[in-house]
Amino acid sequence: MRIGIVSVSDRASAGVYEDKGLPALRDWLARALKNPVTFEPRLIPDEQERISGALIELVDAGCSLVLTTGGTGPARRDVTPEATLAVADREMPGFGEQMRQISLKFVPTAILSRQVAVIRGDSLIINLPGQPKSIQETLEGLKDADGKSLVPGIFAAVPYCLDLIGGPYLETRDEVCKAFRPKSAVRPPRPA
Repeated sequence: MRIGIVSVSDRASAGVYEDKGLPALRDWLARALKNPVTFEPRLIPDEQERISGALIELVDAGCSLVLTTGGTGPARRDVTPEATLAVADREMPGFGEQMRQISLKFVPTAILSRQVAVIRGDSLIINLPGQPKSIQETLEGLKDADGKSLVPGIFAAVPYCLDLIGGPYLETRDEVCKAFRPKSAVRPPRPA
């Protein structure tokens, strides 16, 4: 499985400070997925054409899933949603709606986020927030002190979405993020 991970930041891409988005994405996905994964990382500035170009390149290179981080706020330089929508065949609004619902549990400014998710060909592209803690919260969801899910994270829906669009069969580690599939879509577990 090839996964594209894209961090959008003017300052990090210029070397002004260390990018934290790519490591956060890589670490969370490595914990959550049972599948062997090859990551295709990109660190790029907040420029719409560069973002769109990177998304197209990653999908064309065989990434069935592309996750971006950063550039989704209301600031003038935040153009990740526009760049993502520009390359979309179809929009998947439920992902953005759920990310904002999760974030609203922590900050009232979550309503300012503009994350989107789209399908391009047989690939799913999702814009995530820019902060590592927020990335984890939106992917994994909210859990109580015993680890029981209070609010499902968006990644619970990603494996079945990939099934429906012709992507690879993703298996998750339930203790991190339990994927939801209808019983008819569940395959036997792979041997360890």
